Amino acid sequence: MEHAQEQEACLEQTQRYCVQRPIYNQELLQGQLHRRQRTPQTLGQKIAHSCRCSSKKAKSHLYSFLPILKWLPRYPVKEYLLGDIISGISTGVMQLPQGLAYALLAAVPPVFGLYSSFYPVFLYTFFGTSKHISIGTFAVVSMMVGGVAVREVPDEIISVDYNSTNVTDVLEYYSARDTKRVQVAVALAFLSGLIQLCLGFFRFGFVAIYLTEPLVRGFTTAAAVHVFTSQLKYFLGIKTSRYSGPLSVVYSIAAVLSKITTTNIAALIVGLTCIVLLLIGKEINLRFKKKLPVPIPMEIIVVIIGTGVSAGMNLSESYKVDVVGNIPQGLRAPAVPEIQLIPALFVDAVAIAIVGFSMAVSMAKIFALKHGYTIDGNQELIALGICNSVGSFFQTFSITCSMSRSLVQESTGGRTQIAGTLSAVMVLLVIVAIGYLFEPLPQTVLAAIVMVNLKGMFKQFGDIMHFWRTSKIELAIWVVAFVASLFLGLDYGLLTAVTFAMITVIYRTQSPQYRILGQIPNTDIYCDVEEYEEVKEYPGIKIFQANTSLYFANSESYTSALKKKTGVDPGALLAARRKAQKRHAREIKAANEHRKKAVLKLVNSSTNDVEASVKHEIASDDLPVNGKFADSSVQDIPPDEHEYFVEPKTNIHSLILDFTPVNFVDSVGAKTLKSIIKEYKEVGVCVCIASCSGATLCWCRTLTMNTHLLFGTLPFNSRFQEHNMNLYTWILFHRKFRRNRKTPPRKSFSVAIFRRARIANIPASVQTLRISAPGKDRDNSALTARGHGPYTELFKEMNTFSLPVLLGHSRANSSNRMSLSTLIERAWILKM
Repeated sequence: MEHAQEQEACLEQTQRYCVQRPIYNQELLQGQLHRRQRTPQTLGQKIAHSCRCSSKKAKSHLYSFLPILKWLPRYPVKEYLLGDIISGISTGVMQLPQGLAYALLAAVPPVFGLYSSFYPVFLYTFFGTSKHISIGTFAVVSMMVGGVAVREVPDEIISVDYNSTNVTDVLEYYSARDTKRVQVAVALAFLSGLIQLCLGFFRFGFVAIYLTEPLVRGFTTAAAVHVFTSQLKYFLGIKTSRYSGPLSVVYSIAAVLSKITTTNIAALIVGLTCIVLLLIGKEINLRFKKKLPVPIPMEIIVVIIGTGVSAGMNLSESYKVDVVGNIPQGLRAPAVPEIQLIPALFVDAVAIAIVGFSMAVSMAKIFALKHGYTIDGNQELIALGICNSVGSFFQTFSITCSMSRSLVQESTGGRTQIAGTLSAVMVLLVIVAIGYLFEPLPQTVLAAIVMVNLKGMFKQFGDIMHFWRTSKIELAIWVVAFVASLFLGLDYGLLTAVTFAMITVIYRTQSPQYRILGQIPNTDIYCDVEEYEEVKEYPGIKIFQANTSLYFANSESYTSALKKKTGVDPGALLAARRKAQKRHAREIKAANEHRKKAVLKLVNSSTNDVEASVKHEIASDDLPVNGKFADSSVQDIPPDEHEYFVEPKTNIHSLILDFTPVNFVDSVGAKTLKSIIKEYKEVGVCVCIASCSGATLCWCRTLTMNTHLLFGTLPFNSRFQEHNMNLYTWILFHRKFRRNRKTPPRKSFSVAIFRRARIANIPASVQTLRISAPGKDRDNSALTARGHGPYTELFKEMNTFSLPVLLGHSRANSSNRMSLSTLIERAWILKM
């Protein structure tokens, strides 16, 4: 009680507003508004409009294809240049060691990591729409490229007879195995770039939405495990084969453990030292981020120290530590990728193209939202496609955005892609002039850099607890993406994860939440009646809501939930009515037999005035015809009362379907709606739809639904909220019953039960029976039975029962006279 008073006080203190307007349905709205005339264009007209050229249109397309033409002329040199220079240098010193390290992941010589850190970065400056992301090598994509290269060219295959036509001249310093792996990586970059270009030109930038955040995080976590296990042999200095495909992680760990006794101690010490230094440097950068003008470039510091120690102590000769080796100076002439390799790489190229794009566009959106500008997803596809396809002619492997470098580029003051261009210039300086200085660099140092950069990805294991608390379905997506990518490989794992994510979408729409809505008192706000105690329903009205669209996958569950939530099953109700009608017919037949005997007895034995009076009354209704009593002589209950006395009745008169969450209705959903309207109409329930959008209404019309059924006397659609439809159905209901002089059955009615034995014991000799309907000052749910003569006690006993009647709106007659047979019949059929 106190809680209810507090609730009312709170509502009284709430700000209020009052809106007065007519209650519209779809027909009234269309009658008062004038629809705009729209002439639909044919396919030929659309193509002609797209191909029509003008100077304004050409300029717009040019700026869209080359965004640099739009922002470079407006570049504020004094405001942006210093920040871009600092950011470019900071990013460049990270680009160099990561390019060398991620080349090991791609199973190609380190110099190709430098190529991949230069050409694509330079190209993205012209075609990209993001101002802050750092394009280049990335661990996940490099791992996927390396998996394909190892699968196509295993370690055991060394074919010096392999004829390569275009790339061999630039790879004269490398073995035949590395040559073939480079060819595979270059062809893969070319094909993935073409796929991205096609997707971008055909405006398929939306494909990234199918890679949801739980899927991407689970996938990248599994990729981090793949990367970590692949670097163990470099970190420990162990000679093992590299594996790809399903269970490659298991095979890699088993191979390392089988040769753990051959660990190179010198390489292990160098690697552990580098890991400690890198972790300390990253912790300092994190804790003193606001005080440091630029982050400490620990990667390049570790590379310089490692290179110096290796050269000074001659680790490669004295301790057999594997080093980077020969780094040729200068840029190589462009070469055409090996086209004959493309058919075997198509599926892998699709996976790499989509993963690379999703990584880049997700980071680009984060920075765009932070700095208040927009990016074009389709142009990002085109930009990445150009970077990969054009870069492949210069021996680059597939690239995308690097999260760690992008954060450095943005945090150190980068405002435009000028910073990215400066970082590419630093890589070019190494390629052209000082690359040979890094030849003594131990591979364990690069492995340490890769492992430490995986720290952020390994933190994603914390997503398990987060999704456990927030969404079990998203947790399932994360786990499936992780497990599938871990054990099936990154390519098949991604396909499995995307398929499972799509299945969850179908599951969510196929098994939505169904609710019955009720009104918060003194408001027009409707909430779930099962969730809040204060929410009340209108008597006789049910508001049903499903938080999804209505289509083939959930149409059956929608109908089942509707019947369950409303408590009205038209099929079961009609079956019960048919059963009640059959039972009523049997009872009438039995009553006729009983009355025949009573009338015959009265006719033969009645001699006094009272008996003559009764005989005259009964005989007027029940005289035999040709010596037989007709069944039609029985006075059945009037049809308007039979509906409430005999047939099972619903406790609602109107059903409102809230279509606020419904986005579309397909042909199966339209048939389901038609079936619902028809079934509930048969049991006397008016079906209305509230908050139906115009798009959904057009769907219904397009699907050729019966407009007479939908837009006839009953309002099928209202564009407005549940409160208006609630009032509308209530008004319609009362108008209908006022016209028919009926009222809905009251819940307070108590139905009298007259046993067969009690009816059978009623004597046939009765003076008068008077049935009085209650007046305004009497109980509205009872009839009064009055008798005169020797059977007064019987009528007193009958008055202990409350007989329900259907009265008009305070228009009940003060009295009604009924024959004894009529009373007996009505008492006979009144059963629960």
